[in-house]
Amino acid sequence: MRAIVSVSNKEGIVPFVQQLVELGVEVISTGGTKKVLQENGVNVISISEVTGFPEILDGRVKTLHPNIHGGLLARRADENHQQQLNEHNITPIDIVVVNLYPFKETIAKEGTTFEDAIENIDIGGPTMLRASAKNHESVTVVVDPTDYETVLGELKENGSVNKETRQRLAAKVFRHTAAYDAMISNYLTESVNETFPESFTVTYEKKQDLRYGENPHQKAAFYEAPLRADNSIASATQLHGKELSYNNINDAEAALQIIKDFTEPAVVAVKHMNPCGVGVGVTTYEAFVRAYEADPVSIFGGIVAFNTEVDEETAQRLHEIFLEIIIAPSFTEEAEQILTKKKNIRLLTLPIETETAIETRFTSVRGGLLVQDEDTYTLEDATISIPTKRQPTDAEWQDLKLAWQVVKHVKSNAIVLAKDKRTVGIGAGQMNRVGAANIALHQAGKLAEGSALGSDAFFPMDDTVEAAAKAGVTAIIQPGGSIRDEDSIKKADEYGIAMVLTGVRHFKH
Repeated sequence: MRAIVSVSNKEGIVPFVQQLVELGVEVISTGGTKKVLQENGVNVISISEVTGFPEILDGRVKTLHPNIHGGLLARRADENHQQQLNEHNITPIDIVVVNLYPFKETIAKEGTTFEDAIENIDIGGPTMLRASAKNHESVTVVVDPTDYETVLGELKENGSVNKETRQRLAAKVFRHTAAYDAMISNYLTESVNETFPESFTVTYEKKQDLRYGENPHQKAAFYEAPLRADNSIASATQLHGKELSYNNINDAEAALQIIKDFTEPAVVAVKHMNPCGVGVGVTTYEAFVRAYEADPVSIFGGIVAFNTEVDEETAQRLHEIFLEIIIAPSFTEEAEQILTKKKNIRLLTLPIETETAIETRFTSVRGGLLVQDEDTYTLEDATISIPTKRQPTDAEWQDLKLAWQVVKHVKSNAIVLAKDKRTVGIGAGQMNRVGAANIALHQAGKLAEGSALGSDAFFPMDDTVEAAAKAGVTAIIQPGGSIRDEDSIKKADEYGIAMVLTGVRHFKH
């Protein structure tokens, strides 16, 4: 039995190959792998001894040779194949242990040049892996060190690796090479600023299996991007509490996307992917109190996100409420001691940074994938116009800006009321705009008086303005752009409401 071993990840490779040799396997090796094995007293054959040709071009060419690939691809049961091997003195290769140049690790390093990245594109490794996996009827191919033990166990017990294992390992190989190629293609595509190419391949790595999906009868798992994003839920550090669930992760992501939009101390409470309360303040505690008072009912069992450190005073208030998750850049030692008294509450830390780069968002549909840039449009980007007779006051501007910041994160149709640095009413996911407004106004009650209203899209009729005016709303911010804008403007003027048009909508489906 013959094996070829050439690995970038040398974890566990020495004891694995030592045991192969003890089982009577003849081992061929290359470059750095050969050196490590020989330094540890493992007897191996140089690749050049098999090919009759030296490694050339700084190691770019060493395994691309018929003596290697003939040994990998020959069908053992095909008499013609076996005859050709004999004619050319090619020995079959039964085991292939290969993993690839560290392309992912290279491009993840700060300061990596384009030339460094290109040099870390493996050619011979994927070719050997694909050839071996194609011929898994006869060849055992190992790309992952976690499979060493299984392979050794079967070799020791049976003298060979069983067919089911070979097939499973072959499937893993093609997943591995597909992910490797996807990272390379995405890197090169980005380097030429191509946004939506003719084919689109993404790759993710499993982070964890989940107990279930949205409901207990649905299976689920959580995958993360291969290049770590420090300000993401996938890379958050969990300090305490139960394992995150599918719904926890979705809600935590929604909270994170909102809190990133704020630079002043802010707190966001989320329930079922929608904000139920948002508050800003001079201190963390002040911001939390405002977020809590925005909707003290819906926050129960929700997710709360901070963009500042959670202190002892704030933790005392948080401890009084049933919450699923608290997200923050950090917790003081005193705050952590208070909050960890509850066994199940999840405490997550990660950098909360205002987004500068535009990330691509994916939405799966049956048989397809929708791809778009995330919505990073802010009020500072907007072309503001004020068509009403009355201009907003300074206090109204403050509330309008908060309503605009929050409404883009609420499921359409969406209406948000803001007053005194907090939301007071949120209407989400309604089939018509006035329905969303009525929910927000009902939630606000008397707090609607003197509040500002934000809408994620224009008003097709003046009924939303009418409802807002009767509830006491004094300022409105909305995109405009309806053929009936004039009706809403006239209605606002009729009630003395200041209306701001931004020229951009914020649908969120």
